[in-house]
Amino acid sequence: MGVSREGHWSLPGLRIINAEKSEFNEDQAACGKLCIRRCEFGPEEDQEWLTLCSEEFLTGHYWALFDGHGGPAAAILAANTLHSCLRRQLEAIGEGMVATQPPMHLSGRCVCPSDPQFVEEKGIRTEDLVIGALESAFQECDEVIGRELEAAGQVGGCTALVAVSLKGKLYVANAGDSRAILVRRDEVRPLSSEFTPESERQRIQQLAFVYPELLADEFTRLEFPRRLKGDDLGQKVLFRDHYMSGWSYKCVEKSDLKYPLIHGQGRQVTVLDLDQLELQEEDVVVMATDGLWDVLSNEQVARLVQSFLPGNREDPHRFSELAQMLIHSTQGKDGSPTGEGQVSYDDVSVFVIPLYSQGQGSSGH
Repeated sequence: MGVSREGHWSLPGLRIINAEKSEFNEDQAACGKLCIRRCEFGPEEDQEWLTLCSEEFLTGHYWALFDGHGGPAAAILAANTLHSCLRRQLEAIGEGMVATQPPMHLSGRCVCPSDPQFVEEKGIRTEDLVIGALESAFQECDEVIGRELEAAGQVGGCTALVAVSLKGKLYVANAGDSRAILVRRDEVRPLSSEFTPESERQRIQQLAFVYPELLADEFTRLEFPRRLKGDDLGQKVLFRDHYMSGWSYKCVEKSDLKYPLIHGQGRQVTVLDLDQLELQEEDVVVMATDGLWDVLSNEQVARLVQSFLPGNREDPHRFSELAQMLIHSTQGKDGSPTGEGQVSYDDVSVFVIPLYSQGQGSSGH
């Protein structure tokens, strides 16, 4: 299956081409506009994720590819679920995202005069909140898929490759062997890597999560910018858990006042600052499942992009056609642009995301 975006952030269409390499296509894709509402903490009704909300105060865009293993069920669930999980996680930390520096307390309350210094010493930035939201959304979605598959008596799993454009930055999160690269006129830059084991900090937190008796009721596995105090009880403060390298907020409970087990940080989400790039018309991000990368290297894909786009500047569908050409390059057919006849025996899904038009409205290419 080949997937390409036509136009830019307005998302006017999505074209799908089946590579016909499996009886049941295990690849799934999703993309759309993220509408982030100003969130009052408490029960709230869910809304369709593509609906423009009257109370929105941040908007972003979302692309995701899922490659199912052991059948398509998990990939289908992920494609229908992850965007909702992500929107909820972003809404939960919305006020922190618009602050110059994430506050220790989401309410803005200052329990300790040195709270800003503690946050600064931890190096916590606004983008860390988005990273934490992505990681929490992955975790939430994984739990939903597990429950749904168990209830249906099914097994299986899927990889996930997600790109989110928000406040001038592109966040790329990956779990599995799909891949994303940035291709510019004279550059190819990996934006993801295959999922690797958790850092030592996360490994220890995971151990404490699985075997809480090891904490002897004296430690908390959660990490905070500083040791919490009694006055923090009931407040929403910065924290992270074993599945997070970014940060989020939680309501402080009595158990959180215990001595922290660990300190440290790591990262599993790549952040591309689009505002710092002098973007050109041919600058794109290519996201694809492993069916593409099994037969083409980053450099081969980059050469195809760099040779195709400059000669097709007037074609309004050139990004769709580029995605189809990349798919064609994996099918071993005559006339393959690489001339090497490689054959991928896996489903292949591709997003081609043009970057140049950001900040220039919703005009297409």
